[in-house]
Amino acid sequence: MEFDIIVAADSHLSYAPKISELISKASAQRGTGIANRTPAYIEGKIHSGNAIIALHGDDLAGFCYIETWDHQRFVANSGLIVSEKYRNQGLAFKIKQKAFELSRRKYPEARLFGITTSLPVMKINSALGYQPVTFSELTSDSSFWAGCQGCKNHDILLRNEHKMCLCTAMMFQPNNNVPKNNKLKRWEKFVNFLKARAKRLKKYNLENNG
Repeated sequence: MEFDIIVAADSHLSYAPKISELISKASAQRGTGIANRTPAYIEGKIHSGNAIIALHGDDLAGFCYIETWDHQRFVANSGLIVSEKYRNQGLAFKIKQKAFELSRRKYPEARLFGITTSLPVMKINSALGYQPVTFSELTSDSSFWAGCQGCKNHDILLRNEHKMCLCTAMMFQPNNNVPKNNKLKRWEKFVNFLKARAKRLKKYNLENNG
């Protein structure tokens, strides 16, 4: 199946309501780790040239957008979504890769980061050179964390004073080049990180929920 995966332009603004609907649906299905976004918010990302859209003909297949924080020192690729009928075809990786390339082209010195509960997204991030980090290494911009208010687990983030939540944080640092033949070792390290993090969350829940 062929897709057009491009930087979204004003000609794609009409897709904003459908994109918002897909994000809301994914949020309900996943139950965690993805915040709802209004059509107006999506339109803003498209108009600024900070979004990637995937089309199959005229049909919306997927979407992702980028945001900058701390005076463009940090960039986040967010809102990665693929329509159900186009899943399991490697489209998510292609969209994320385009968003990654757009971010690197527009903000070459920025640190790229994201937070997610989706294992497929974590695998994609790892393949692109992202590595797991603590929340303390992310942007301190309050506007970024305000975006988490649309997630059903926002209360967990608040209880942990923005130091831990159900999401995993990952970051690509432009000057931290990792040899391609180290991908397997990097993934194994990442899996071990997830296991250790799960233990910490379990301990936290037991201590705070009796």
